[in-house]
Amino acid sequence: VLELGAGTGAVGIMAAALGANVTLTDLEELQELLAVNIEMNRHLVTGSIQAKVLKWGEDVSEFQPPPDYILMADCIYYEESLEPLLKTLKDLTGPETCILCCYEQRTMGKNPEIERRYLELLQVDFELEKIPLDKHDEEYRSADIHILNIHRK
Repeated sequence: VLELGAGTGAVGIMAAALGANVTLTDLEELQELLAVNIEMNRHLVTGSIQAKVLKWGEDVSEFQPPPDYILMADCIYYEESLEPLLKTLKDLTGPETCILCCYEQRTMGKNPEIERRYLELLQVDFELEKIPLDKHDEEYRSADIHILNIHRK
């Protein structure tokens, strides 16, 4: 499992707690936070977990072969990052890679346009399936939270 834009690492740490072998990725400036959070939660991990620097749009050869899963939570809010993110997704994925993308729909400023553009660009190379709200966790579901199951075409 590879998590893109891990931030605090919460999503990837949970995957590792469920038994996955996880690599959390984010920018250099978040590596210290990721290291602390991994260490603080090491007792929960039943798989394995590590953190590495990955800047979207740059070389991904150290993350090959393609992961089984790519996790993304709240990664589509910054217009300048859309094309580098999509390049990274194309470079990382193989025919069997499953991308799980979760994001909060935001209605302020340029956010609706950024979301529309992301989905439009994504569909050039990927098939996407929106997970219906009634399939989301009952306790945490919300109409403004979207989950996509994404695969290469």
